[in-house]
Amino acid sequence: MPPVLELKGITKRFPGVLANDHIDLRLEEGHVLSLLGENGAGKSTLMNILYGLYSQDEGDIYIRGENVAINTPNDAIRQGIGMVHQHFMLVPVLTVTENVMLGMESMKRAGFLDRETSANRIREISDRYGLEVDPDAVVEDLPVGIQQRVEIIKLLYRNADILILDEPTAVLTPQEVEGLFDVIHTLVALGKSVIFISHKLKEVLEISDRIVVLRRGRVVGSTTPVESDERDLATMMVGRDVILSVAKMPREPEAVVLNVRSLFVRGDQAKMAVNGISFEVRGGEILGVAGVQGNGQTELVEALTGLRAVEGGRIMIAGEDTTHASPRTITEVGTAHIPEDRQRDGLVLDYPVEDNMILNTYYLPPQAKGMVMQEAVIAERAENLVAEYDVRTPSISTPTGNLSGGNQQKVIVARELSRPVRLLIASQPTRGLDVGSIEYIHSQLVRKRDEGVAVFVISAELDEVMSLSDRIMVMFEGKIMGTVSAVGATKEELGLLMAGVAPETATMTS
Repeated sequence: MPPVLELKGITKRFPGVLANDHIDLRLEEGHVLSLLGENGAGKSTLMNILYGLYSQDEGDIYIRGENVAINTPNDAIRQGIGMVHQHFMLVPVLTVTENVMLGMESMKRAGFLDRETSANRIREISDRYGLEVDPDAVVEDLPVGIQQRVEIIKLLYRNADILILDEPTAVLTPQEVEGLFDVIHTLVALGKSVIFISHKLKEVLEISDRIVVLRRGRVVGSTTPVESDERDLATMMVGRDVILSVAKMPREPEAVVLNVRSLFVRGDQAKMAVNGISFEVRGGEILGVAGVQGNGQTELVEALTGLRAVEGGRIMIAGEDTTHASPRTITEVGTAHIPEDRQRDGLVLDYPVEDNMILNTYYLPPQAKGMVMQEAVIAERAENLVAEYDVRTPSISTPTGNLSGGNQQKVIVARELSRPVRLLIASQPTRGLDVGSIEYIHSQLVRKRDEGVAVFVISAELDEVMSLSDRIMVMFEGKIMGTVSAVGATKEELGLLMAGVAPETATMTS
């Protein structure tokens, strides 16, 4: 019996880049095939070809043994292929039913939408595959994990048999990841086939039937979870041995750099998102923040960096009162910021790499003399930073939006860390990055800590917080549940704090 999907010799070229180089791939019915690879390895290009967003220059696509042409997403949908993108394609103000119906609207007489029939079908799909989604819920009111299930329902509503999940766990909590894996197990048990794209080695080993590794546009390995471990996969991805744990030596912290006292910050819904918290970060230490996403971490970082107004309390950075300061002032007192959403808050995607490297210093010498930009200086600086921080780009004039996610993140890191800083605020610094990029970002954070910089890291990845931090602060519903030494901290202890329960045995630090 032929595989449900087979790619033979798929090749795709862009100016100056061979994105896919004669790739062969097989997906068996009822299996999970995982695609691993560094950012820029060609995974997204390959899936965009399969979904009809790009056309291959060479090669063939076979569905159940039949050679098919896929030139548009509609072609892909007709062939039973659906794709859930990393950034969801939902309209927040519409209901689940209205989002699922978009493009496939059924009508009643007199020209009215037949929402009831669609809602009933959504309930049937939800029940059959264990998705647990209310068709009448408004999407913007749903947690991220449930929004992702809506995207899956959209595919099943369109009778997809092959589901492509692109970085599906990038914005999920550990509990939501478990729920997604339960859904995937149900899907494949009922005959669906899944292509799972991820950078998270543990998850790939847990969910896959087969794992294919891409590097620089070519297949460099195919294996199974039984035959491999994290180290094997990381080596295949990067082409060298990768340090999977964070290497850092003990260090005595120095003077307080960030001092927060009784801070109150409102969220977007007018509710108090940060509720009277106080903490300090000293030079030469990494204070990590653990907590399920949505417990005030985003609003806290926005307040610290001048992107959100402070309702009450005080923020001091390097002895300066920055409670109501502008982002430029906060930058000028020595703050570097790696934002949670690199595309929204960290980059101007249409600008070339060289301009993104100077977004917060463009008005200062040597980048500028008075009102005149020094283009030669800016270009030389960008070339040096691209080399130093291993930013993989065709040129410094390439629009930053054309780079892979990992290389976009490296542009931000290069810009923020290539100037004198006293405080580094890094929010979700490795979200959606491959193992090689994660290793690199971690090494840069530790390097700054060892240089005496105060490093404040917020991450939804508990393993990352535990391995990077000297101290760990846990947030729940806008409050600090406790701060513990990273030495000896356990997932069980931190998990209780993250759930709002402070165990009496926890060893708290100041």
